[in-house]
Amino acid sequence: QITTVDEAKRFYPLFGLGANIALIFSGRTVKYFSNLRKNLGPGVDGWAISLKGMMSIVVLMGLAICFLYWWVNKFVPLPTRSMKKKEKPKMGTMESLKFLVSSKYIRDLATLVVAYGISINLVEVTWKSKLKAQFPSPNEYSSFMGDFSTATGIATFTMMLLSQFIFDKYGWGAAARITPTVLLLTGVGFFSLILFGDPLGPTLAKFGMTPLLAAVYVGAMQNIFSKSAKYSLFDPCKEMAYIPLDEDTKVKGKAAIDVVCNPLGKSGGALIQQFMILTFGSLASSTPYLGGILLVIVLAWLAAAKSLDTQFTALRQEEELEKEMERAAVKIPVVSETGNGTFAGGSLLN
Repeated sequence: QITTVDEAKRFYPLFGLGANIALIFSGRTVKYFSNLRKNLGPGVDGWAISLKGMMSIVVLMGLAICFLYWWVNKFVPLPTRSMKKKEKPKMGTMESLKFLVSSKYIRDLATLVVAYGISINLVEVTWKSKLKAQFPSPNEYSSFMGDFSTATGIATFTMMLLSQFIFDKYGWGAAARITPTVLLLTGVGFFSLILFGDPLGPTLAKFGMTPLLAAVYVGAMQNIFSKSAKYSLFDPCKEMAYIPLDEDTKVKGKAAIDVVCNPLGKSGGALIQQFMILTFGSLASSTPYLGGILLVIVLAWLAAAKSLDTQFTALRQEEELEKEMERAAVKIPVVSETGNGTFAGGSLLN
């Protein structure tokens, strides 16, 4: 509502830098409390102590967010063009679905959001089941997740620094396709290790790894790279896609996607997994089918990104043309007719 596409390319990725610097520190905090539990005496509930410590930090940070939100809204003036914004319409589920179906642009954008939600859910749950098998102790699991959070923060920070170059050099379309491509390539490696890891056992043993540990590390890389691409490229691309739309479509489209697509993406992956577990008896038995479903969803995601890129580019060109026409209109010379029928040159309108 308050940025242009050109401003968004510069600033949207930077908005996430602070969040991912924080992710590095939060990972270290989890690691610290995990190690703290190791040094406590017998009979001491280490988990309760670390939980109180971490949740106290969450409460303090929550209060800080509330204060900053209040302060910004109270004392910081918004840019002029933000005053033109409309109230966000309250759309029910059926109204949101009708609006999603009626616009190809919003449908493609919705496909991106739903596909990401389902894909990351399918991958993350499968990976965490392997992670729990490799690290059955809560301390080891928590410690590994601390390292994982730190690595995700570092990778995302690096990707955010690169994202402005990607937007400037290759454009919106290439940036939008990076996240599904990363998920596709790392997904192939992760599911291959789960399904065909046993023949690779002797080779992996030379590096001091079992097929399970290798799958855990590859799955961790998949989650790190896909999440860093999501935060640095997918989220800015998704928000930029709204900017060229007319005000009505922009507000209704965002409301529809918030109401329907975000929850659908998160719950869709869980529903697929529950169906698979009920059908095949366990998550391990359904893994090959989950890999196939992931492939189909990511290919649909890439197709929607390509379609949306064409429409986004057309809207941007239309917007640029309108601006050119506006600039040309204010430079038309004004002339006045003298009494003898000749014209005297007027000044340019600026």
